[in-house]
Amino acid sequence: MAANAVSLSISSTVASPKTLHSPRGLIPPPTISFPKSPSSLSSTAISISRSRVRAGPSQLVNEPANAMATPPTIVEVDLGSRSYPIYIGAGLLDQSHLLQRHVNGKKVLVVTNERVAPLYLDKTVHALTIGNPNVTVESVILPDGEKYKDMDTLMKVFDKAIESRLDRRSTFVALGGGVIGDMCGYAAASYLRGVNFIQIPTTVMAQKVLVVTNERVAPLYLDKTVHALTIGNPNVTVESVILPDGEKYKDMDTLMKVFDKAIESRLDRRSTFVALGGGVIGDMCGYAAASYLRGVNFIQIPTTVMAQVDSSVGGKTGINHRLGKNLIGAFYQPQCVLVDTDTLNTLPDREMASGLAEVIKYGLIRDADFFEWQEKNIEALLARDPAALAYAIKRSCENKADVVSQDEKESGLRATLNLGHTFGHAIETGFGYGEWLHGEAVAAGTVMAVDMSHRLGWIDDSIVERVNNILKRAKLPTTPPESMTVSMFKSIMAVDKKVADGLLRLILLKGPLGNCVFTGDYDREALDATLRAFSKS
Repeated sequence: MAANAVSLSISSTVASPKTLHSPRGLIPPPTISFPKSPSSLSSTAISISRSRVRAGPSQLVNEPANAMATPPTIVEVDLGSRSYPIYIGAGLLDQSHLLQRHVNGKKVLVVTNERVAPLYLDKTVHALTIGNPNVTVESVILPDGEKYKDMDTLMKVFDKAIESRLDRRSTFVALGGGVIGDMCGYAAASYLRGVNFIQIPTTVMAQKVLVVTNERVAPLYLDKTVHALTIGNPNVTVESVILPDGEKYKDMDTLMKVFDKAIESRLDRRSTFVALGGGVIGDMCGYAAASYLRGVNFIQIPTTVMAQVDSSVGGKTGINHRLGKNLIGAFYQPQCVLVDTDTLNTLPDREMASGLAEVIKYGLIRDADFFEWQEKNIEALLARDPAALAYAIKRSCENKADVVSQDEKESGLRATLNLGHTFGHAIETGFGYGEWLHGEAVAAGTVMAVDMSHRLGWIDDSIVERVNNILKRAKLPTTPPESMTVSMFKSIMAVDKKVADGLLRLILLKGPLGNCVFTGDYDREALDATLRAFSKS
């Protein structure tokens, strides 16, 4: 990524709800399937699952820790009374205290397979028993492979447990890959209605990624994105789906192409969807991720100013309906947003200007200092000055992230981010999706919202003048298309998402620059006067 790139990460913790999935197969929840390990993580990763009874001090090894051993990285999975740690590092099987502190009672059953047993069974038994002569370890070695993940094979675990007279204070240890983990976990959950369970995974789970992009972005950045996802990480398989480009394709028919590819590629709940493109791609990929198997991991790589400063941040996803924009969708947060300003070098001038409409919006509604900076630097932004772009993107993301953190589901404060959007969405719907770019419609809608604010007496003449001036300098329209009529505006705005109990609520400026309100309490004549001033009767 370029030196001037800005990276924004939102809610990317292993314990977040989106990264906790029940694996396919037999084992019931609670379990954890965490995101793919980095390619450099070649060491054994030990996942400890604590059951109802915890080990007492008498069960811990008193031997000193190996002076040469590197302490593990510990990730806590916070599930209240069912919380457990994940130990990550090299040589952890030589640090016996990590295992022994989680062993209940005096009997342990290690479940492994024919491939793993010769490599790690003796070391595991040693780690469980060294300095702890009261612990007895039994083992059962199962055949290796997915085809043996069945009831007949599972019965071998129960047979061994019963033959060894394991009681409720016993511990089952899964030593192996996903099949062994699933079967041992299910056996532990079922044996005597539940015994202690420890996992020692010896494989990295294969990961599948679906990159969603469009016909214009794919030739520029798809190969580079696939390379970044797979370099040094042979466990990752990347599929891609290339959609047609444009707002007019932000519909259910196009969305189905994403689902078709995901299902054909057999993506499961551990998979990740990556949005590579502008706002349309981000909205559609995010909605697909929110819906596919009721929710999979989701990453945003926005390639337009509009997406980098607005649509990729905050978790709004969705598609358009013929009667209105963004009426079908969900709030679904990405794991991270990767903003690389180098992608703006290939952005057409018209789209560059379109994105600046959202940048200008932040200054008007909540950040007067930022607006003043924009007035001094708008030409530098249009010229794609790297330092100016990096600053504008960072400041915009900070503003939006602050709002979203206070009002994720747009119950009040977040709606203020829609300055100009009610009028703008009416323009996009009435004039035809894709005829005007989103930022162009928002720019004209912002001028209309500012005009109405002035008619209400809420702002002075200078703000009206400054808004018109900066939008014109940004090469953005300040009036709607001539074909828009008053009746078109009213009929489309009547189904806007911000309508509540039949009342159209608007975002309007009020007071000094940088202040706004989200309200339905305004003089309807002011709205009518604005519509008449900007459109035909």
